Amino acid sequence: MSIKLQVCLEGIDSFFVGGRTARVNGLPIEHRSMVLNGAPREVNPNGVHTYGQMYVQRFKQAAPKYQTPLMLWHGGGMTGATWESTPDGRKGWLWKFLQEGFDVYVCDAVERGRSSFAMHPQIYKEPPVFRTREEGWTTFRLGLNYSDIPSERHVFAGQLFPVDRFDEFAKQWVPRWPNHESLILSAYEDLTERIGKSIIVAHSQGAGFAAAIAQRVPHAVTAVVAVEPGGMPKEAPASQLPPHLIVWGDHIDEAGEHWIRYRNQANDYLAKAGHRIPVDVLDLPRVGVNGNSHFPMMDTNSDEVFGLVMKWLEEKL
Repeated sequence: MSIKLQVCLEGIDSFFVGGRTARVNGLPIEHRSMVLNGAPREVNPNGVHTYGQMYVQRFKQAAPKYQTPLMLWHGGGMTGATWESTPDGRKGWLWKFLQEGFDVYVCDAVERGRSSFAMHPQIYKEPPVFRTREEGWTTFRLGLNYSDIPSERHVFAGQLFPVDRFDEFAKQWVPRWPNHESLILSAYEDLTERIGKSIIVAHSQGAGFAAAIAQRVPHAVTAVVAVEPGGMPKEAPASQLPPHLIVWGDHIDEAGEHWIRYRNQANDYLAKAGHRIPVDVLDLPRVGVNGNSHFPMMDTNSDEVFGLVMKWLEEKL
C-alpha cells in the first residue's frame, strides 16, 4: 500500500521547449488599437515568427520520495488542465502524483493552451479543427447521442463521468491542427531529452505520442502509462523498451467503429513489439471496474483508477 506524503513544494516554475521560426513577408501593415481604449498604432506582421514551442510547468518537491520525475501529457484538443482537477471539483491526478512524492511536469502540447499557435495560411497551411459538444459527447463515450437539453442526452448505463458537469467541461476544449504530429513529437522529444530518465503518464492522443517517444529516446524513459491511447506507432520497436501500462475504460464496443480501431491499433502495436516491450493491460471492466469513460482521470472513481495505476508504478519502480 502506498503512503500518502504531505505535499511540500520547493517551487513551481515553467519553461518552453521546441520551437521553429518562419519569416513572413508581403503582408499589409495595419493600424489597430491593441489595448483597452487605446489609439491605433502600427501593427506589422512581417518578420520572423516563432512557433512549434511547448509550454511545460514543473512542480518540484522539497523532498521527493522518488528520484524519477513524472510527466503528464494530455489528449487531443485538450490542455494540461486535464490533470489538475475533475469536472465535479475534486483533486486531479496531478495532485495525487504530488502526494505520492513525485516531481511532476505538466505539458500544454504544441498549439494548445499556453503554447500558442502560428499564422494561417502564411505558416500553418490549414485552419484548425474545432470540437463540437455533439462530437465530444459521443467521442468521449458518455452516451450515444447529444441533445442541447441535458435531460434528453443519452447516457450509458453506469456512466461514471459527471455528466451534469459536461457543459462546464466543454470550456476546456481548444482547437487543434491535424497533420502536425511531427511538430508535436519534436517538442516532446526535446522535453524528454532535457529532463532525462522520467515516467510518462499520457492520455489519448498524448498516449500515442508517449509510445512513439519511448521508441525515439528509450534511454530517457523509465515507464509509460498510456491511458486510452488514440493512435500508436506503426513500426515495431527495434530495441528493448521500458515497461508500458495500457489502460482502457468502458463502453468501447458500444461507441462506434473508431474506438474499436484505436484499440485494435494498440493491440497490433503490442503484438508486433513482442518481447521488446514489457506490457500490462489494465482493462477496467475486466477487473470489475465498470462505467469509465474516455477520461478515467476525470470520472467519479478517478481515485480508484489512480490507485491501480500507482500500484503498477510502484511495482516497476
